[in-house]
Order: sequence, then C-alpha cells, then structure tokens
Amino acid sequence: MLTLFGLLAFTEERLHQTHCEAILVDIDELDGQRFLTRRDVTGFLTNNGNDPIIGLPFDEISLSKLEQRLGRYSLIRQAHVSRDLAGNLLVKIKQPQPIARLVAGGDGSRVIGGQYISDEGRFFPLSMNYSARVPIVSGEWFQTHRTLADEAGKPLLTLLQYIRESDLWRAQIAEINVDYSGNVTLWPQVGNYQIEFGKPDGIDMKFRKVKLFYTQIAPQKRWDRYHRVSVQYRNQLVCE
Repeated sequence: MLTLFGLLAFTEERLHQTHCEAILVDIDELDGQRFLTRRDVTGFLTNNGNDPIIGLPFDEISLSKLEQRLGRYSLIRQAHVSRDLAGNLLVKIKQPQPIARLVAGGDGSRVIGGQYISDEGRFFPLSMNYSARVPIVSGEWFQTHRTLADEAGKPLLTLLQYIRESDLWRAQIAEINVDYSGNVTLWPQVGNYQIEFGKPDGIDMKFRKVKLFYTQIAPQKRWDRYHRVSVQYRNQLVCE
C-alpha cells in the first residue's frame, strides 16, 4: 500500500512539472517520405523562435492553440500536441501523401508554381527536403480549379488514386494532361504515343483496354508504330 501511495505521489509530482523542458517532434515517414524536418516543425510551433516554448510554465501553454498553429501549414496534414511526465512537449506530425505533381498549364504557362496533389485532393508546396516520385500533372483545367477535394475534382482525384494504387500503372504512367473541358491524356514512361483517356470515368474498363494494347497489340505490331491510343469511347480501342 505504501508503494502504491509513493507511486501516485511521484506521478502527481511529475504531472505538475511546472515548466516545459524540451520539445520532442515525431514525424511520420510513410514510404520514406519526409517533406519536413524537426527543425521545420519547431520553427512553425514557435513562430520561428519569436514565441519560445521551452522554459514556459505549462499553465501558460495551450496545447490546442499549438495544434491549430501547426494546422495552418500545408505541409502538415495532422498535428497532435501533448506533454509527458518529464515535462517534455510531444509533437506528432502526419504529413500529406502525394499522388501527383502539378507543374504547368496546358499552354505551358506556370499556373500554380509546382505543387503536389495529396491523396485527399489538396495542393501542397514542394519541399527542399524531399522530392516524391509521382506522375506529373498539367493542363488548362487547373487554371480554374484549385483543389480536387470538391465535386468537380472528385473524378480526377479518383483517377489519380487508381494509378497510385496499381503497381502496373504507377510504373507506366509518367504524365497526365487535363484540358479545359476535363478530358484526360496520358503519356507512358516509355514510347512516343499518347493515350486519349477522355473524361475520368469508367476508369477500370478504360485501363483494361490500355492493358490489351500493351499485351496483345503493340508487341505484335511494334511499339514505335503507334502515336495515338484512344480508349475514351465505349466498346472501342483505337490505335494509330
């Protein structure tokens, strides 16, 4: 019984550690991707050192406000801030997951200087720390659409997610262009032909037709023979 009371007293004392001793940052690294460093996160947290936290009494530190501050940065998908018994501020960071990289408009003009598109359909900036290997996306459609996290962008987001989740198409598709009307054209990693995909609908069936071209048509007729493959129309596969 004395041991139990002693443990409770020790825990109570540590919980009432009055000052922040250190900031410990834990960043998830899904697939080895790290867009942020611990220094970046600490800078966001302390307003680049203008709002120091170490040494502050914990009763002057609002954990929820710190989470809100971190949540304003687009390189942070989710932040959780807590404290431990030793007086450390614990910061857990989840990064956005990129599925494509938006680089330019269909006319070659810089629409939104390079950005990534996350698996949630949101745009977030490039990082000096890491470059993700994802398909390049461009096109006039992005001149009037600044997110894929809405009804207008959902079909295109579904297409990008489909490519991301397939080992075959993730390896094969290098570039994706979306014209002003929302029609999609794909360019493969190897070859000089383009794949006219049309609207981002009927995705599974259209990729079945692309696979048919890969496995049965091109190997027999030579890959360099074709410059255009169209799968956009129902029950048609056009190769020219």
